Amino acid sequence: MWHENTFTQQLGIRYPIIQAGMAGGTTTPELIASISNAGGLGTLGAGYMSPEQMKTAIQKVKELTDRPFGVNVFVPEIPDASETAIENANELLRPFREELNLKEPDVSKPSTDLFEKQMEVIIEERVPVCSFTFGVPSEERVQQLKQKHIVVMGTATTVNEAIINEEHGMDMVVMQGSEAGGHRGTFSEAFDKAMIGTMALVPQAVDHVTIPVIAAGGIMDGRGVLAALTLGAQAVQMGTAFMTSLESGAKQQQIEAILNGTEDQPIITSAFSGKPARGIQNAFITRMAPYEQDLPGYPVQNALTKDIRSEAAKQNRPEWVHLWSGQSVRLSKRQPAGDMMADIVSQVDKRHI
Repeated sequence: MWHENTFTQQLGIRYPIIQAGMAGGTTTPELIASISNAGGLGTLGAGYMSPEQMKTAIQKVKELTDRPFGVNVFVPEIPDASETAIENANELLRPFREELNLKEPDVSKPSTDLFEKQMEVIIEERVPVCSFTFGVPSEERVQQLKQKHIVVMGTATTVNEAIINEEHGMDMVVMQGSEAGGHRGTFSEAFDKAMIGTMALVPQAVDHVTIPVIAAGGIMDGRGVLAALTLGAQAVQMGTAFMTSLESGAKQQQIEAILNGTEDQPIITSAFSGKPARGIQNAFITRMAPYEQDLPGYPVQNALTKDIRSEAAKQNRPEWVHLWSGQSVRLSKRQPAGDMMADIVSQVDKRHI
């Protein structure tokens, strides 16, 4: 059977389909459990969560499913953001804040404290799978998790990054093609040199690493799953596809933008967070585009725009909200996540020979 391979055996799941760990509230416990209960791997996007929020969400997932699930965290980044750069960014953001009646936020210096505490929760709660984005943790950290029988999964956007993941002891690696929505997982290359499409990226990675490769980027249905498996991937990771599910915690403006979007609308921008991410173009992206190169890096710019995005969503101003999305928006659907999984599996079953 197409779904029986090293990946599914190692994780103890039925289908090689991962729901991406989309941070920012999209991955509700209900969504995660629905995917896991349907035979896939649901994932909590915990990048922005406090340890307490993580623990609560993980325990809720455990109440809703006894199947394996994952937690995705961000490898810490400490950008060199000067006070001048922050002041200039705040000046650019002032018109948005004034119209939304917001004050200038206090931005604390990034640290590794959150990551360390998140790791403690993952170990304490015996999370089955821990995935990493924005870099690779130390070999010591990877071994610590593996000694606790936690499967560790990395993210890469180039073959070289896949090799680095394997060298650090990762059990498997997600190859994120340029079609993918949200933030790029690039960490060792210049972002503009790591914009490789999924179809080109996956088979080259398969040929250069021995760990299971997971395809991500632009995969929305059974056709995409079968194509990825044909290219040598052992599994797929899908984000945008599940963002419009009924269990999704994504903002309504984002869901509607995806459901009504076209393939030419999602573009790469650093305006919202200081890190390249793919989202549907809107007025905020357009107005900030000329200044992107001078904005503070992630996570500083992300902190500077957080209140703007949140308040804009409350006031139903989608033109100022981040609308993260992959390029295959015309394939999006609004239905229960379990039904989405059933449809995807059925589509592969019918096409697989």
